[in-house]
Amino acid sequence: MGVEKEAILWDALGKEKVQCKLCSRRCLIKEGKRGFCRVRENKKGRLYTLNYALASSIASDPIEKKPFFHFHPGTDVFSLGTLSCNFRCLHCQNYTISQIDLDEGYLQEVPPERAVEMAKKYGCHGIAWTYNEPTIWFEYSYDTAKLAKEAGLYTAYVTNGYMTEEALDTISPYLDAMNIDVKGFTEKFYKEVCKAKLKPVLRTVERAVEKGIHVELTNLVIPGYNDDEGEIERLVDWVASIDDSIPLHFSCFHPDYKLRHVHATPDKTLEKAMEIGLKKLKYVYIGNVPGHKGENTYCYNCGELLIERVGFVIKDDKITDKNTCPVCNVDIRIVR
Repeated sequence: MGVEKEAILWDALGKEKVQCKLCSRRCLIKEGKRGFCRVRENKKGRLYTLNYALASSIASDPIEKKPFFHFHPGTDVFSLGTLSCNFRCLHCQNYTISQIDLDEGYLQEVPPERAVEMAKKYGCHGIAWTYNEPTIWFEYSYDTAKLAKEAGLYTAYVTNGYMTEEALDTISPYLDAMNIDVKGFTEKFYKEVCKAKLKPVLRTVERAVEKGIHVELTNLVIPGYNDDEGEIERLVDWVASIDDSIPLHFSCFHPDYKLRHVHATPDKTLEKAMEIGLKKLKYVYIGNVPGHKGENTYCYNCGELLIERVGFVIKDDKITDKNTCPVCNVDIRIVR
């Protein structure tokens, strides 16, 4: 099933070794072996992607589910995921697709043209690559994104941010938005919990903003792992140093995968994180707590309730056609 396709962004190193240049691991791959992501294989000195157009998950979702709160609010997005990942997060809530090999899960072929057709058929305004890490599906998402833009659809990545500069440079002309997980703010957390490094993720955020891509950030707050107030303050300071209008989502952790012994994040922890965030950022949210006021968008200047949400549903949107607050008239960062 599917189309095995020669990869892009790799170098031949001689003796039939190759180096992948897609994610920040930059795997050195011997003949007949696969990279850390499990879906890119060296075949006789050339690198191939094995999951091109192979989808494990297909759905029409509210854009708020990704979560994007300042990007085409109230629209539906055609969401696609494949299998495997370039992280090994102990707390992954999609581990049944992200932590398995290609031959261990159900897959169906969805060529780029078909993805665009389906998005339009189901009334979606855009396409998102989500559920697992889209970077390891790069050739497919790149080809599909180009067609999506031609068809008038927006495009979005929900990503761990571990892509290389080369990958971001390649996809950025066709990528409108990124929700990037900043999973913690210490190298220790990334090493022990994700089997990765923090610095490349931060660099991706910075470069995406520089390129004019709409960026929102998600931080899943895990009790005892990344919920230290000092760590949250450092995260907030860093975000503010880039752009204080970047929306930051503090999400509630629920026990899963290899962290089932850790209890869910208390509301008070998320509320404290939000309080810290709002000292320096304009838009801070609490996620995975349906009905919490932290789901709403408020004017950072006068406090007016601008967008009222319950879960992924918008109950009211008062932002003007000029993207301003109706009370004090300040500009509100929103993409429509």
